[in-house]
Amino acid sequence: MSIYNSLKDSELLGLLRSGNEKAFAEIYERYWGLMFHHVLKMTGDKDETKDLVQELFTNLWLNVEQIEPETNIAAYLYVSARNKVINLIRHDKVKNNYLSSLSNFANHHQNSILEQLSAKDLSIAIEREIQNLPSKMREIFELSRKKIRTHKEIAEELQISDKTVKKQINNAIKILRLRLNIFILILTIYLSLVSSISQL
Repeated sequence: MSIYNSLKDSELLGLLRSGNEKAFAEIYERYWGLMFHHVLKMTGDKDETKDLVQELFTNLWLNVEQIEPETNIAAYLYVSARNKVINLIRHDKVKNNYLSSLSNFANHHQNSILEQLSAKDLSIAIEREIQNLPSKMREIFELSRKKIRTHKEIAEELQISDKTVKKQINNAIKILRLRLNIFILILTIYLSLVSSISQL
């Protein structure tokens, strides 16, 4: 049995502040499980929780000199974990807002950009994205759109349910719409840059 097991948190923190790796290992062993379950309740995602808790202890090791000697290590870890989860939620909110703004931008400029696209360019872009669909989804989508088969006919040919056919086609449309919006957005930026350069 290691002598570190019997040490108080305050003693471990004192040793940790002097760079003692065994003290850090004991704190890690003592609190990793508690922090994992604490964070998991807030995130609901095991992989994300593992990454966050790992980062929590990494920061403890790297920033221990900034921690006051009388600090309650358990309270410090709980507060740090909570703050990290809050930052994670804020980051995801910002990310989602960013993606939403990109989508709105693409939708707003869609008509004007499509006017600048030749039918051939758009046809090539659509076909490329269709080929990038998952194989079964692509097969169903092509039977529906290219061979003009009904849901029932496709279901009978592939020996699947009408419901599955409908779901796969709807999913394909959603994927294509998203990818083509991104394509239009990129093209918008490209045309804008070309226009700016030509005016220099």
